[in-house]
Amino acid sequence: MALTKLDRRQRIRFRIRKTITGTVSIPRLSVFRSNKEIYAQLIDDVSGHTLVSASSREKDIAAVTATKIEKSALVGKALAAKALAKGIEACAFDRAGYLYHGRVKSLAEGAREGGLKF
Repeated sequence: MALTKLDRRQRIRFRIRKTITGTVSIPRLSVFRSNKEIYAQLIDDVSGHTLVSASSREKDIAAVTATKIEKSALVGKALAAKALAKGIEACAFDRAGYLYHGRVKSLAEGAREGGLKF
């Protein structure tokens, strides 16, 4: 039985989620990457609430003419700014089964530049 790309990513995602959980003090930074956009959110898994979110569809980021990798870095910086405003300084990075490469890596580096620690 051949695994599809989605099945493979789902297995990796479950493997990652076994070890990474978010709390109020150290939330989980979850990444979702579609073909055109990228989304990130800080999640408290204990209560099941999203604390902060950012995406490439926000008006100030969508208005910028840039590559998808450059927009990913902007999303990371925007998420970090929102998190710091709410008093969140550290998080656990959840790449959600995507390779730590390209847009996912760019988002993580942008969040680090913005002041998040993980």
